[in-house]
Amino acid sequence: MAFNSSAGHWVLVIAVLGSGLAFLDGTVVNVALPAIGRDLGASTSALQWILNGYLLTLASLILLGGSLGDRYGRRRIFALGVGLFTFASLLCAVAPNAELLVAARLVQGIGGALLTPGSLAMIESSFRPTDRARAIGAWSGLGGVATALGPLLGGYLVQAVSWRAIFLINLPLGLFVMVMATRHVPETHDPTASGHLDIVGAILAALGLAGTTYALIEGPGQGASSLILLAGVGGVVALVAFVLAERRSPNPMMPLGMFSSRQFTAANLVTFVVYAALGGVFFLLVAFLQISLGYSPIAAGAASLPVTALMLLLSARSGALAQRIGARIPLTVGPLVIALGLLLMTRIDRGASYVSSVLPAVIVFGLGLTLVVAPVTATVLAAADTRHAGIASGINNAVSRVAGLLAVAVLPSIAGLTGDSFYDPAKMADGFRVAMFACAGLSAAGGILAWLTIRSDVLEAEPEPGGDAPTGILDEFSCAVAGAPLRPGREAACRPIVTGSA
Repeated sequence: MAFNSSAGHWVLVIAVLGSGLAFLDGTVVNVALPAIGRDLGASTSALQWILNGYLLTLASLILLGGSLGDRYGRRRIFALGVGLFTFASLLCAVAPNAELLVAARLVQGIGGALLTPGSLAMIESSFRPTDRARAIGAWSGLGGVATALGPLLGGYLVQAVSWRAIFLINLPLGLFVMVMATRHVPETHDPTASGHLDIVGAILAALGLAGTTYALIEGPGQGASSLILLAGVGGVVALVAFVLAERRSPNPMMPLGMFSSRQFTAANLVTFVVYAALGGVFFLLVAFLQISLGYSPIAAGAASLPVTALMLLLSARSGALAQRIGARIPLTVGPLVIALGLLLMTRIDRGASYVSSVLPAVIVFGLGLTLVVAPVTATVLAAADTRHAGIASGINNAVSRVAGLLAVAVLPSIAGLTGDSFYDPAKMADGFRVAMFACAGLSAAGGILAWLTIRSDVLEAEPEPGGDAPTGILDEFSCAVAGAPLRPGREAACRPIVTGSA
């Protein structure tokens, strides 16, 4: 269908609103954590689970969600995901205690794993090739607006109404998307999809991540109890079994053969290290601003808006730069600039003004982030065959989610923010400083890793032995928003992906 047609507008609006549910959820909950903790009497580990419960099921099942859409219909699985996400949002809003809120967040993650890959898959399969890049650019830009509004909207709702309102707002939006999707989005599927779904792989991945995450979060408070040891060892065993199962499965949800490309493996390693640092920052920054500096929820939510503004303004240029000079330099410099921004955050003292202390650190952090997101995705896609672009981007997205999950699990222990110390202004200030040093070290390590492993010519190079042919494709945000023309001989220069930054 054409981009400017009524049918095209409906598909775009529904895809944007559906993915917007997940994007908003990823930003508003962080702002609400202090209020949730005070209202429900939640410990630091409970707050970690409120974030990680969602990330756990999302990261474990997002690749399976894409496969389900290809097999049973993208619109059907997308609508199912939106419905499940909406129902879980209602459960979150009425949760009387932290335990039930965590359970509802686990269900939300399942819904997110179903709707997230379907959002872009519907655009790819619905629009004609000549309009696809434009549609993806619109999806990216509007999705960025949703992400930008998230902290501000979340802060306002927490301050003016209640933290429960951040979940209730999903209900009318989700119901609208479900109804309109069935009316205005054509059903599509992959006619070549065959074989059994990798249910065993999905279960092993979920068990492995759940066991290791439980041990990392609960271990510092409970010590080496039999339950902690069982969870930790069982989680590691399940992850090893997952790798073995994927190697033997005729239809693996994560084809291990893709990692035979050294550039694909290297780009995902850089993603893991850098996004672990980012996960720690986004978890602690808004809480630190509220608890230690006395910011209101809306002020804390607005504090990071310069990061989103820089991403919207410069990500397209960053992708184009990587295409011209190669991904190695941006992926080296970007994490180092992020590390510098995090070091500046360690200098934020109680009583310091936003303009003189917080804003410079946020701007430097945002500038570094713009140098990372588009080039790392471009590198991942360049190391995979064009027909595997969806799987490659899905793996990269899952890697970034797992990195954030582990960061949220580990950082509070490193920073001494266990038990009730999370709510103590002085202890939070000290812990935040330690955590930012740790995150800065992680980000700098990501830059060094990129310099040592990423080739300058990866976006245009010949395939490596045992690897797939590179595509030289830019991140869909970068090329589509920049209005890059379709290259001759390609169905679309911009492939639909789901980046870790979403």
